[in-house]
Amino acid sequence: MKIVGTGCGPGMLTEAAIAVLGEARLIYGSDRAIALARSHIPEDCEVRTITDYKRLRELPAHAVVLSTGDPMLAGLGYLPGEVVPGISSLQVAFARLRLPLTRAAAVAAHGRDHAHAVETAGREVNRGKIVFLIADPAFSLAELVRALPPATKIAVCENLGYPDERIALGTAAEPPECTAELYVVVAGDF
Repeated sequence: MKIVGTGCGPGMLTEAAIAVLGEARLIYGSDRAIALARSHIPEDCEVRTITDYKRLRELPAHAVVLSTGDPMLAGLGYLPGEVVPGISSLQVAFARLRLPLTRAAAVAAHGRDHAHAVETAGREVNRGKIVFLIADPAFSLAELVRALPPATKIAVCENLGYPDERIALGTAAEPPECTAELYVVVAGDF
């Protein structure tokens, strides 16, 4: 099996990912991941939408599994097989904000325990890290900012890599508004 990162937005597939897709005969992915890779999928390739993430380990050895962004950043990189990295939302957000990746502390709240993510983010900001938090539509930015010192800078990065990309800046005392379901939060001293 090969797990291929599609990048976080259109046009962010790597050459290595495109090469794997060009030889694929069976591809699984979310609707979004399939859409990001569609132009590089051969016409004779069977493409299936993932309906049960718990059964992905049962896929045949020749399957290619698409993971949005990079499989190793809260993606499908836990699956057995070769991982082909993708351009992650962390890379794009830090590039847009001109922040060094060496200061990053990644925190996943997408589909996970939000209270634990908020606690971890607060601890990392207090250690001097710049937190990169992967949110989901149910995540509460209000809960996060209550756990941070008021002067902490906050960036809400929405739809990274898409034409409607938006980055809003603020502080924990005056946080930016979230207007999209697909977003990440960057918090810290930057």
